[in-house]
Amino acid sequence: MAEPATADPVLRLEHITKRFGGLVANDDITLELHPGELLALLGENGAGKTTLMNILFGHYTADAGRVVAFGAELPPGRPRAAIAAGIGMVHQHFALAGNLTVVENVVAGTESLWKVSSDLAAARGRLRALSERFGLAIDPDARVGDLSVGERQRVEILKSLYRDARVLILDEPTAVLTHQEAGRLYETLRGMAAKGLSLIFISHKLHEVLGAADRVVVLRGGRVVAERRAAATTKEELAELMVGRRVARPKREPQAPGAPVIAARGVDVGTGAGRRLAGLDFTLHAGETLGIIGVSGNGQAALTQLVCGLTAPSAGSLTMLDRTITRPDPRALVAAGVGRVPEDRNANGVVGEMTLWENAVLERLGEPRFAAGPFVRRQAARDFAQAIIRRFDVRGGRPDSPIRLLSGGNMQKLILGRNLMDVPRILIASQPTRGLDEGAVAAVHEEILAARRAGAGILLISEDLDEILQLADRVQAIVKGRLSPAIAVEAADPRRLGLMMAGVWEEAA
Repeated sequence: MAEPATADPVLRLEHITKRFGGLVANDDITLELHPGELLALLGENGAGKTTLMNILFGHYTADAGRVVAFGAELPPGRPRAAIAAGIGMVHQHFALAGNLTVVENVVAGTESLWKVSSDLAAARGRLRALSERFGLAIDPDARVGDLSVGERQRVEILKSLYRDARVLILDEPTAVLTHQEAGRLYETLRGMAAKGLSLIFISHKLHEVLGAADRVVVLRGGRVVAERRAAATTKEELAELMVGRRVARPKREPQAPGAPVIAARGVDVGTGAGRRLAGLDFTLHAGETLGIIGVSGNGQAALTQLVCGLTAPSAGSLTMLDRTITRPDPRALVAAGVGRVPEDRNANGVVGEMTLWENAVLERLGEPRFAAGPFVRRQAARDFAQAIIRRFDVRGGRPDSPIRLLSGGNMQKLILGRNLMDVPRILIASQPTRGLDEGAVAAVHEEILAARRAGAGILLISEDLDEILQLADRVQAIVKGRLSPAIAVEAADPRRLGLMMAGVWEEAA
């Protein structure tokens, strides 16, 4: 880790203020970044972190203040000027063309439009050199659509390095990574800092912040409220600084489960080489939480689609709420009382151009309180959205605001809220707290436990072992589309769960 800075800063943000209508997203923020430093920017969802970084990179123009990079003031609102000054940004949601190769994605935008052809051979050689120097192994000729999420993130980082970035900004870099991928990423970032790069990363994961950062700046309500050396603080202090109060996650209390609400026996999805799930056996009861753990890409998405009614079994039997599922019918499941929290909130959870109130009732327009025939009861829908905003602390928007203006964490809170305002009979929750700050995680966990106490059956699909251990009654691991036998959470520990996730079920038992 870098020593306390004595050299001149490579970057300085001075008195940055940014408003969106009546919302003050950044309020007179000043911060510095020093050579070879890993700076963590921490704060609740909606605290202003991403807005501040978008001002730094030129996506937004500040209402007041200035950005100074390597001693020169950057012109506001000009990303090309930021790139030319040596600043690169890796966004939470990647901007890559899946049908192009790695090298084609990296060189896109770096050459004149009047150039007849790209010199991909030279680009390929430079890309390999950068990969070796910074420990970002990738095949330049691989098709991006065939890469894992972690590999795509390496491509995004290489895009910035290819443009000679000396300062790298990463917005929630591990939000979509597995625990193992996140560990490798931070090892890479530390190595990059040791070779002279300066880095700012936004994260909600306090153990990652403490393990990777040299210094931590905490935002709350759009203002800088604290600055700490990472080696001189704790997760508990940082959580309290973020939310302004002590944060404690709720605890699950034992209770007797009710009747089965989902029963799967020998279920396959797909056939032959296209088989995504094989021989699934599991039962979910009313008033219990069944946790599904696994390394990303082992069939979680297919399982979620199955129980959300988007696909149907190709073999075996699946019963949900006393009805046998033989064909896809998501509308019928929602009407029967199935709440759905998808893994990818942007692709499957919200429609960005629609308002908060429209997104709040999208799946519920069959209910008389929200629609009369073909006509939407707009005031009832707005009132419902406002109730979600209050109860789930959705920040950064009003019922009539486009949902795309919200931070990712606040989108997630709205999705959770529309499913939990009324207790569902079944809640399918896939990565429900991904991208949420520590205070929001505690609040969401309390809502999930409250739904369980009220009799809902919770299918919790998560890569967060702590979340599974805190919320689940029983646990099964998913590996290559197959499920392990269930074990009681009282019999689980990180080592046993790790073995189960690796497919070593006999030893785990």
